[in-house]
Amino acid sequence: MPGPLVELHGVAKRFRIPRTRRDTVREHVLDFFRPHPHETLEVLKGVSLALRPGETLGIMGRNGSGKSTLLKIVAGIYRPDEGQVVVRAPVTPILELGVGWNPELDAVDNIYLLGSVMGMTLRELRAAAADILAFADLERFANLELRHYSSGMAMRLAYSVAFHAVREILILDEIFAVGDAGFRVRCEQRYRELKAAGRSALLVTHSPQIVERFCDRALLLEDGRIAAEGDASFVAARYLAMLTAEAPAPGAPAPLA
Repeated sequence: MPGPLVELHGVAKRFRIPRTRRDTVREHVLDFFRPHPHETLEVLKGVSLALRPGETLGIMGRNGSGKSTLLKIVAGIYRPDEGQVVVRAPVTPILELGVGWNPELDAVDNIYLLGSVMGMTLRELRAAAADILAFADLERFANLELRHYSSGMAMRLAYSVAFHAVREILILDEIFAVGDAGFRVRCEQRYRELKAAGRSALLVTHSPQIVERFCDRALLLEDGRIAAEGDASFVAARYLAMLTAEAPAPGAPAPLA
């Protein structure tokens, strides 16, 4: 049996948050010679996981639990402060898309721009440009400058480019929550095609239904640690139970501010 494509061993990640704010040039100059008080935010605390070939591993957790930071470490955007990260195949990260758009260029030129950043060749982009526009349902707006696009149109275009620039490992952050119902259906169908072709994926989502439908296994992050791991349905149920336990009882008074 082939080994994992992605392995994390005891990964930790911390961020330094300044406690003071500097608003003027004088404050910046004076603070250059002073100690900078800060607090340390531990986002990930000893996380270990493995992603096998052809597998989709779901990652669930409340906001702030470390999900997106974990994806960015696997994608190589962040470096861990502790632990080891091993990635044995090319990665396509589909997260925070649209960074790097040029709003003065039209959709076609931005397809070439973003596609090249994601590793597509000029030949691949020429062959895929029409399909990318069709997937995003933006053929009518191919020659419109991106500054005139709505945020939803720009996001559809970004995800469409990413789904055509796929390598062996996909890193997906709430991909099935983008766009209208028709676009989400196309995303789901495209993902099924990629999975059938043997692609592996790390999939972050808040939806228990998405985890159960698309993931082979899942893990639940809580306060930067793995709180549960195993069968997708089991982890989805644990996530729902965690949310239900925190929900106020019907008719309960709102907490005082």
